[in-house]
Amino acid sequence: MPKTFRPSRLAAAAQVDRIEQRREYDKRRDEQEWRGWYKTARWQKLKMRVHIRDLFVCQVTGILCVGKHPAPNSPVADHRIEHQGDPDLFWDEENVRTVSKAYHDGERQREQAAGRGRGGGSKVYRRTPPDRLP
Repeated sequence: MPKTFRPSRLAAAAQVDRIEQRREYDKRRDEQEWRGWYKTARWQKLKMRVHIRDLFVCQVTGILCVGKHPAPNSPVADHRIEHQGDPDLFWDEENVRTVSKAYHDGERQREQAAGRGRGGGSKVYRRTPPDRLP
């Protein structure tokens, strides 16, 4: 039998490139100052106020978020409008809502990735008055 062409080597090389690109992206992202805001007591308090305000109910799907991380029904504090490092948007309690981890890690991430175009450009977000937030 003749040897067959095995593109698996090409696929493996492409996978290594993707892994390396992801590592570089993660490193750049982690160097941003606003990433540290999530580790502050101030954020933990704001997040808890939002969950209590929303009665631990996902504001998108309506499911009760009673699980403990990493359960799909655990509560996640989600910024309605991506803050992109803007402290006013980050700390605005009206810009934060309770969503389930399943929604946040699935549909919400796809929405945000589609909005960013994955790989280039950045959206300009204008501050939306609290009465007009989705």
